[in-house]
Amino acid sequence: MSYDLYVAICHPLRYRVIMNPCLCVLLIMISLLISIFHGLLHSLMVLRLSFCIDLEIPHFFCELAQVVKLACSDTLVENILIYVSSCILVGVPLSGIVFSYIHIVSSVLRMPSSGGKHKAFSTCGSHLSVVSLFYGTGFGVHISFAVTDSPRKSAVASVMYTLVPQMLNPFIYSLRNRDMKEALRKFTGRTTSLL
Repeated sequence: MSYDLYVAICHPLRYRVIMNPCLCVLLIMISLLISIFHGLLHSLMVLRLSFCIDLEIPHFFCELAQVVKLACSDTLVENILIYVSSCILVGVPLSGIVFSYIHIVSSVLRMPSSGGKHKAFSTCGSHLSVVSLFYGTGFGVHISFAVTDSPRKSAVASVMYTLVPQMLNPFIYSLRNRDMKEALRKFTGRTTSLL
């Protein structure tokens, strides 16, 4: 999405040529293949672990970090693999997003009209807030696993990471709609008058 915004704002006249259907399908296929490879890598990694007794994971879904903690065998290789793959799968997209937004901001600041600047920044604001929410909650989950041993706190952090960004995504993108903004203003006006 950040590449799409980058092309739309920095190269608006060449947008249809650059973002052709073949490139869109290629980007989707690359994303799908990376996701499949990542899932397969961790599944095969967990298969080689040994577990002592019947154990219960204190989560509502089977999270990799919790499974590795329950293993009786040496998990050094698994932990290194988790950290390396996480750094690559988070670092590469995040650097692409940062690179895109650096170019977007520099292009927008060179625009002569303030209306064009406002439109470009409002278009990017929704995407940037969703990305910040996703990466922020993901970072919070991984920090909470390192800091706390409480299964309940880890489960709450996992819920925040898996549910909150997806639930807020449509709401954030709909804030660009005037009707939605007006309804939000009315709602906040009612709640403040009730208090």
